[in-house]
Amino acid sequence: MISPSAREAFEFFTKQAIKGALPASPEDTCEVSVLEDVSRIQGQRIVILTVSSYLFRAMTLVYFTLDAKLKQHLAAINRRPVDDLSEEEFLDVLGEVGNILCGAINRDLAQHFPYLGMSTPNFLDRHCIDFIDELGAGFVRHFEIVVNDSIKLYATLAVSEFADIDFRADTTVVEESHGELEMF
Repeated sequence: MISPSAREAFEFFTKQAIKGALPASPEDTCEVSVLEDVSRIQGQRIVILTVSSYLFRAMTLVYFTLDAKLKQHLAAINRRPVDDLSEEEFLDVLGEVGNILCGAINRDLAQHFPYLGMSTPNFLDRHCIDFIDELGAGFVRHFEIVVNDSIKLYATLAVSEFADIDFRADTTVVEESHGELEMF
């Protein structure tokens, strides 16, 4: 069982990670809201990011379509002209954004769980989401993401628990992160 306070913390950490990973500059806006109507989720592909411990597996799935607006945004993140990037390079930038997002969730959860592991980003076809119930997740939350009022993405958080999960997070303090690299 995942307690209500743990659910709130997982959701908060995920929303904050998305807001920190997707902007290309401090001037960019990134709004993340809970999406109740999952039939609205769009995107041709999914990037899957996982943070796991002995007690749970938290998967964040970001749905995307490499359209002109998203390509322009990814080029801005990479600080290169859009015409200089190949399809593969756009996916690489999106993978790096995913690493930043996953790293932020990992860093927040590390305050509560001592042993965590992160996956590398995995790209799948959008239709793989039809099998999300096979994960046996005890908590699933869907999000709509709007960057700069023009780029729309969607995400799903699915947490599978292997034991009872109960922790509280301070959701009143928000540290802004814009993708700084961490050295280990």
